[in-house]
Amino acid sequence: MIRFFYVIQMLSAIITVFLVLLHSPKGDGLASIGAASQLFASQKSTEKGLNKLTYFFVLTFIISSFILGYLLKQ
Repeated sequence: MIRFFYVIQMLSAIITVFLVLLHSPKGDGLASIGAASQLFASQKSTEKGLNKLTYFFVLTFIISSFILGYLLKQ
């Protein structure tokens, strides 16, 4: 059972790294201080899907970490 959660944790970590690298850069520099950075920004449907997928794998990683911590404590 512990081995299963190790595999889930490792796969979710690797997939999360690749998904984060696929995101488009959002470095706004000093424009992020005001509202100018969000003036012409809009998310496309593919980027929304990529965000949801990234959130899912990050949540999977966090949950598997908590479960492994609980199982290894016993």
